[in-house]
Amino acid sequence: MKLNHCLFFGCLILAVSSHFALHAQEAQFGVAVPLEITGGAIDTDRAQDYDPTAPSFTAGFKGLATPMLKLGSHWYVYSAVQVRSTPFFYQDAYSAERQIDTNVLQGYVGYTRTWGKTTISFKAGKLASAFGDFPLRYSDTQNALIDQPLPYTYLAFRPAPGVPSYGLTPVTLYGLPGAEADLSWRRLDARFQLTNSNPYNPVSITAPNQYPQWTAGGGFTIKQGLRIGVSAYRGPWLDSSLVSSYPSGMTFRDFPASGVGVDGQWARGHWNVNGEWQWFVFNFPRATQATAMNFAYLELKRNLSPRWYAAVRANDQVNNAAASRFLLSRQVYEAAVGFRPDRRQLIKVGYEWVRTPNDPWTHDNVFGVQFVTTLDGLAKAL
Repeated sequence: MKLNHCLFFGCLILAVSSHFALHAQEAQFGVAVPLEITGGAIDTDRAQDYDPTAPSFTAGFKGLATPMLKLGSHWYVYSAVQVRSTPFFYQDAYSAERQIDTNVLQGYVGYTRTWGKTTISFKAGKLASAFGDFPLRYSDTQNALIDQPLPYTYLAFRPAPGVPSYGLTPVTLYGLPGAEADLSWRRLDARFQLTNSNPYNPVSITAPNQYPQWTAGGGFTIKQGLRIGVSAYRGPWLDSSLVSSYPSGMTFRDFPASGVGVDGQWARGHWNVNGEWQWFVFNFPRATQATAMNFAYLELKRNLSPRWYAAVRANDQVNNAAASRFLLSRQVYEAAVGFRPDRRQLIKVGYEWVRTPNDPWTHDNVFGVQFVTTLDGLAKAL
């Protein structure tokens, strides 16, 4: 946590120092720090599997700051810093532990340039994963519902009795150290990202088991409001703690993880539709069959009036035989209603149903409420 803070503030100090070294005639400098504050409450029995005395109702908060420093017409520094209490997200509710977490979701230096209908940009620092459509939607105002889609939440490993199941996340929402190049030309967009670890098992820049990973994606806007995209990643993913299980002469690189995804977005009139299908394969030492998982979700939002909307999301996870030994196939359905008292505030009320093969309607269901407020924060042209 302290390292993340140092990286974040270090980027800002370097950026400010660069500003004062530039020529006086350079224009388009400025700093902005938008803020988003969310209060939330959830009611679920998830934590009671591991602590029967855990309360079913909990309240929490999340603060999101997205500072940006513009250094002329091409260079800029951007970051996204999240502070939250736990449990706040639905996946946090499997544990009754209360604490305050700080995460640097992004923190990078960027460069962008445009020629006609072509734009290129480069980023270096801590970046949101380039895999999939959802990683950049970390603002609660950009998520019509309360929970996150299934591929971006915990995979709950089957634990021993009394042992919490935290699992891993197929695609992290907490950023990866690396570099990225983006291209936009007419209706086409493309991105290529090189990171120090896998989106399934991210590690810090100081960790011992770092191996280059590539992630690529792109999309085509068929017409206004309709876009189709694809993405993929591949690279070593295992933790260094498993090194003793490797066959003689084999290393991390011999056990890669692969992911392929297709996403789509459609907006017309009062309707908005988002969906993704993703397929992941993970290779384990001495395993006779690779672990494979399929994920899919479809999200629909209907604007009922300028202030009201309704949204639903259906998620599905199907595992192959190797994965089913320690992961549950499941279906998750969520519905929510949103109300905007004014342009800066949003209230969301929703309910989530979870189904698994052995327990079609489980006590993992969640009732949730969120109150989101956005603030301009500091904004200064230099």
